[in-house]
Amino acid sequence: METFTEKIIGVLQEIPEGSVATYGQVATLAGNRRGARQVARVLHSMSAKHGLPWHRVVNAKGEIVVGAADEQKKLLEQEGVAVNARMRVDLGRYQWMDGGMDMDWLEG
Repeated sequence: METFTEKIIGVLQEIPEGSVATYGQVATLAGNRRGARQVARVLHSMSAKHGLPWHRVVNAKGEIVVGAADEQKKLLEQEGVAVNARMRVDLGRYQWMDGGMDMDWLEG
């Protein structure tokens, strides 16, 4: 049986180039809708080891991370994802919709 961490890693590895996912979306796809902080922990501690596309994960507002914002913006733009002056990505345009996943839960 896979651990939640292993499931998170699997989901992260599926985010395609030119798309983004939210922390909550990754957590939900990995099996725990309330696991967004765990997703952040996995990205922080395991991205280098597992070659995870950390730059493709944004918050629920489409904002990129503060600590590495310039690097994340650069990597996203190299993949064709536009990042505006407020360091946000248009989720309506760039959010990865894995297999038609129902994203209505993100509204509230």
